[in-house]
Amino acid sequence: MIFSLSSHSARSYLLAWIIAPIVVFIAVDTFTLYRNALDSVNTAYDRTLVASAQSIADLLRIEDGRLKVTLPHAALEIYEAGISSQMVYRVSGLNGEFLSGDRGLAQYTGPPQSRASYPAVVRIYEDLYRGQEVRVAAIFQPVVSNEPTGRALVQVAETVEHRKNMARKILHETLLHQAILVAVLSLVTWVVVSRAQRPLETLRTQLDQRHAEDLSPIAIPFASKEVQPVVRALNQLMARLQPLLDHQQRFVADASHQLRTPLAVLKTQLQSGLQGDAPPLVILQEMAGTVERASQLANQLLSLAKVEQLRGRGQQEPCDLAMLGREVAVNLSPLIGEKNLDYELDAEKIAVMSQPWMIAELISNLLHNAIRHTPPDTKIGVRITAEGEAALLCVWDSGPGMAADMDSRVFQPFTASHSSQSGGLGLTICSEIAASMGAAIALENRIVDGRVAGLNALVRFPALVRVART
Repeated sequence: MIFSLSSHSARSYLLAWIIAPIVVFIAVDTFTLYRNALDSVNTAYDRTLVASAQSIADLLRIEDGRLKVTLPHAALEIYEAGISSQMVYRVSGLNGEFLSGDRGLAQYTGPPQSRASYPAVVRIYEDLYRGQEVRVAAIFQPVVSNEPTGRALVQVAETVEHRKNMARKILHETLLHQAILVAVLSLVTWVVVSRAQRPLETLRTQLDQRHAEDLSPIAIPFASKEVQPVVRALNQLMARLQPLLDHQQRFVADASHQLRTPLAVLKTQLQSGLQGDAPPLVILQEMAGTVERASQLANQLLSLAKVEQLRGRGQQEPCDLAMLGREVAVNLSPLIGEKNLDYELDAEKIAVMSQPWMIAELISNLLHNAIRHTPPDTKIGVRITAEGEAALLCVWDSGPGMAADMDSRVFQPFTASHSSQSGGLGLTICSEIAASMGAAIALENRIVDGRVAGLNALVRFPALVRVART
């Protein structure tokens, strides 16, 4: 019987694979054991047959020119029917004539055995005597006299039922001992496996009693070496899940808080329009601005959720930074043109391994942030260069720069990156994208002639793939 871990417990699986082969071996060995026991019994009893045949052969004599054999009464007792077995004999003369014994025992007519186990034995063989299986020892006994000499045939047979009973008795006793051994082995195996599974039971209990949001490390002080890797793997898994849970909680908190404000403002503007507090066109313009801000916030929240959800997933491919920078600039050209900004793109043909939409989202957020904080009629730009085996993406603007106390929290949600503006989720999305690619992102004020001339958003990618110029 074969068990699989998919449908049975590990205890049953181990017990089956330890005990089942032993049981199969015992079953196969039973046949061999019986044959060996029977051979051993036959060897012992065959010696009695040989000795009996030789005793009879020694009693052969020639009287009045005739071969005769006379067995004493004491010798005849062993050939009478016994409780467990029966022995019979037959003596045939020089010409094969019947001399003494039992005519029911068939006369041996085969050739003498050339290599007998016993010197005087012609053959030891099995035959039927009155419907019973018997084992026969046949001896050719040389007879010497004044007349022509020859060999007389002496046969002694014994029923084999007693021998088989002896072999079965040996077999049954051996099987009993083996059954006891299997039972003890099964019990010991069950106890040992149960004790070995205690750390797993403790682990299961700890996991069952945990709160759904509890991702703290699991501690099993007495875990075996086999269980410790499982505990470490679970702890590593929960360590990877913890940021996802934290992000989900932050996302829900930010979304509920940030979307509530524009919706409340929109409701107030609508009520103001219904009450006629301002001209309808003014109210509609205010409502349009509120809807635009709410839409932008919702898109940022969705982008942040998408980045976190697809972190480490998806097929990566070489992404041409220069091409993606041009595409993003084209998409944002209405905003650039609205403020009459001079856009500059200085890019080498460099690619990094990532997903194109993530690179485009990163550049778009950084460039959108630069447009929003740059005064009209000034400059913004994107610079892409190689630094050794790394790639550097720089999105720069001509805005007021970043306040000195913002370094540690500029990438937190809804934190302003510039000294005079309110924050959003753009830089938080950029930080998440950079982290998912193993890149480093930083904001630095650009100093010209001792004063802040703008802000540089720097992203350093760990590896680059150079793209041949076309």
